[in-house]
Order: sequence, then C-alpha cells, then structure tokens
Amino acid sequence: MKAIIYTLLIVVLMALATTSCKKEVEKIPFERNDLDNIFDVRDSNADQAKKYLYGIYTYLPEIYGRLNGGFLESATDDGVHINFDNTTGSFRQNWVSSRNVFEGTLWAQNYEGIRRANVFLANIDKVPVRPAVLKPQMKSEARFLRAYFYFELLKRWGGVPVVNDAVYEFDSKIDIPRKTAGETFDYIISELDAAVEDALPLAQPDVTWGMVSRGGIMALKSRVLLYKASPLFNTGNNVDYWREASVAAKQILDANYYSLASNYITLFNSVRLTGTAREIIFTKIKTAGIGIETLNGPVSYVQGSGGANNPSQNLVDAYLMKTTGKRINEAGSGYDPAHPYADRDDRFAASIFYNGKSWFNRPVQTYDGGLDNPFNTQNKTRTGYYLRKFMGAFETSASISNQTHNHILFRLGEIMLNYAEAENELNGPGETSSPVYQQLINIRKRAGVAAGVDALYGLPVAATKDEMREIIRNERRIELAFEEHRFWDIRRWKIAETVMNQPVKGMRITNGSTLTYNIFNVEQSTFDASKMYWYPIPFSEIQRNPSLTQNPNWN
Repeated sequence: MKAIIYTLLIVVLMALATTSCKKEVEKIPFERNDLDNIFDVRDSNADQAKKYLYGIYTYLPEIYGRLNGGFLESATDDGVHINFDNTTGSFRQNWVSSRNVFEGTLWAQNYEGIRRANVFLANIDKVPVRPAVLKPQMKSEARFLRAYFYFELLKRWGGVPVVNDAVYEFDSKIDIPRKTAGETFDYIISELDAAVEDALPLAQPDVTWGMVSRGGIMALKSRVLLYKASPLFNTGNNVDYWREASVAAKQILDANYYSLASNYITLFNSVRLTGTAREIIFTKIKTAGIGIETLNGPVSYVQGSGGANNPSQNLVDAYLMKTTGKRINEAGSGYDPAHPYADRDDRFAASIFYNGKSWFNRPVQTYDGGLDNPFNTQNKTRTGYYLRKFMGAFETSASISNQTHNHILFRLGEIMLNYAEAENELNGPGETSSPVYQQLINIRKRAGVAAGVDALYGLPVAATKDEMREIIRNERRIELAFEEHRFWDIRRWKIAETVMNQPVKGMRITNGSTLTYNIFNVEQSTFDASKMYWYPIPFSEIQRNPSLTQNPNWN
C-alpha cells in the first residue's frame, strides 16, 4: 500500500509540474472543497490530505526561464537576456518601483504557500494516518515548506510579516507589522529545527523522489545560516553566526551519504543519482522535455532555438585553467589570448557554448557572420556565448530528444562551498589539510583541474583569509553558475554596488586568415546601493496591510 501511495505521489507531482503556480491555483482549488472532505476523519490513507500537501510543493521556486524566459543570472554580471526588454534587463537598469516590482508576484505566491502549509498543519491531526509514523513526517514536510517560503521572502525583502500558524482567507483584513531580518531568520531556523526532529529519512527512496528528506531540511538550514552570517545581514560580523553555518554544513558532510557526481554535465539531467554519486539533495521534479534546449540553444541548430540567456565574458574569464588551476589573469596561468578557450576547466565547456565547441556534430559559430551570430538580425547572441548548462549531452548527436530538467534546489557541491566559506571566515584557511582546502580540492578535482606537483589543484600554499575568500567566491561563481546563486551571493556579500555598476562584457570574433578576439561592452548595469539590496514591496500589499512599511528609498 505504501508503494502505491508513493507512486500516486509522483504522478500527482509530475502532473502539477506541467503548469505554472498560477494555473495550479486556478485548476486545483482544493479549498473550495469542504476541509472536512480533504482532512477526512474516516480516510486512514489520508489520500486527500496527501494531495493537498503535494500541492504545496508546487509553490517552490523554479530556476529555468521563469522570468519571461530569463534566468535570474541574466540580471547579474554573469549574463544578459537576448532581448533588451526582458524582465531581467528592467531590473539591471533599475526600471522598477513598488508598482512594477521585479519578481513581484513572488510576494503573494510565497505567502499563499505559507497559508496552505498552515491549513495543512491546522487540520492534519484530524486524519487517522496509517502507519502512524507518516503523520509526523508529513508535518515535517509542511514546516520545511513554510520555512522555505519565508526564506524566499527574506532574500528579496528583508524582514517580513510572520503569521505563525494563522490562516487568513482571501478577504481577511491583515494588519501585521514586519519582523526584523534577524527575527525572520530566527523563525525560519526554529521551524527547520522542529522539522528535522521528525522521522524523515536522510534521503528519499526512488518512489518518493521529489519530496523533502532530512537531508533537504539540513541543506536549507545550511543555506539560511550562511546568509545570516554574511555581511548584508551580519553587520557586526558576529563570528558565532559563521560557527553555526559551519556546523550546519558539516553535519550534512558527516552523514557520509551524499557524494559528488563524476559527470558534471549529466548531473543536471539525472532523474535521480544513486550508488556512489548521490549529489542531488532536493529537487523540484518536472516532466521531461526539450524546453531548455530550445529556449537557450545556439540559434542555428534546433528548430525554434531562442538563444535566450547569454553568458558574459565576465563569467567566461572566471573559469580556471585546467592544467594550472589558476585564473587567466594570474601569473603562470598558461592562458593564451589567441586561443582563449583552450585548456579551461571542464565546467566551462559543460556550461557555455563558445566558438568552435561541438554541438550536434558541428562546431558552434559565434564569430561575426557565423551561423550562430548572423549579420543584421536580432536573433543572435549578444555576448558571443550561449548557455549550455542543463542541456542533454548532444555534442555528437544527430537529433534532439527529451531530457530530464528537474529544478535542483540543493546539491552537495553547494554544501561543500558553504562549509569552505564558513570555515574560512571563522578560522581562516589554515593548513593545506584544513577543511577549507580539502573542500575546494574535491570540487576542483571533479572539474578536471590538474593536481599539480603539490597536489593542491592550483590553490596557493599559505593563503590568507582575504585571498581564500576571493578564491571561494570565484569557485561558487563557476561551480554554481546559472543555478540562482550569483544574484543572491553578490548581495549577501555586499559587493553588488561594485559588481553591478560595471558593464557586462562580451567577445567579438572576426574571421579572417586567423580568428581575432576583441572584448567589448555589451550593456551597462546600474545598482543603487541605497535601495537595490532589497526589492520594493508591491504597492498593493502596502495598501492591503496598514502596518506594512516599505523598504528604504523605494516609491
């Protein structure tokens, strides 16, 4: 019976995953049914209650193209959208306000997820769930989801109203002041601590893939504590916050269950990783398809390819040299400007289409006038690059086929970098056998970087804390590229005002007797540090809640 229930679970999730959250709310209005039917005292299998819980998962964030085809990184120094007027460009140019909020629908969406979690928690005890162990597990899932939604709000708006267990109707009068960011963090962490105490497995078995496990709860806590310790929030540099972040990440590593996948490309198309390659900790499952390939692929290949999100030269320059493990601007790196894409670490070719890279059995042509950068058309890359990450391994294929494009929300690579960052801020890099060095070495080893005679994979001996901080930040940038980390990292580190007031760069290649490479400015970014570390709260929400105060300097 348990297997049957969990099979139904996957079917429900896959069906829900094919529509947007807005459509899900419209098509599956569970609460229009009587709550007594959803939380039926006679339903020992809790079938309707389970469906209600599974529906809450659909409010989790999605990564791939949710901003009118744009990735969130296309609003950073790591890329631009092919269309100048894309939503990501409007934020880059500061064309937003409380009446035109970047990702403004996420305020209501996350609060609706919170509301539904509260409905579930308020009613599930009516249902005689069997076996009995499932009920605390279901409560744990709901508390995790509620904490996740609050964290999504906190990242964007700072401290927000915390409704605790209250259930507000659509027409309820709301008059709740905002909590401080610190109070909001405390609430989220308390929810995660309560959730992890219940009997969820460390990792979900295949039949419940897509549901949160104890590992997923621990991973969210690791991320939350890392943000809490970071300069945007930790203005007094309280070292205890870094200690808490270090402990939370290490607990996941010490579980000795998760491990890095050997293949960085196929990691992002995996239905599930098993055996010795358990890198994915928690994912939002989606039906298989070719959407990512047609949205982002080079324009001359798959019919209908849009080349939507174009990685920047800024990001390209961040990738390491494979033989030396050095950045291209470091002495002795081995970088050759006449062959700028040679000998780069494996993540580069796995993430970015560049001129000459193989795709469907022929080289990509991003030189001026090439098939993927045609003259006199808007349907071409703006930077000289296309996004390759998340696509299937079609380098030598004759045709395209459906691929798994689950939204990976947590994976081990992030946790390892969380641990390295927290440990460096707490204790410095230490000796080469320290946790900081070892996490970076393991990440670089998977990326194909050569060990070198000192077996440090390009890391410097006796690095200072400041030096290692920059190394870790760059490693996050390339390891987690286009996974919705860069946008938040430059904010929590309080460097967005520097990073985002610089131009996004591209590469122009002319094809003569030899290829000539010239870096150029694609688009200037604008970041007003007096207000843009936070989003403006939607004006409609300010009107609805008299106690809700706007973020500084937004109108």
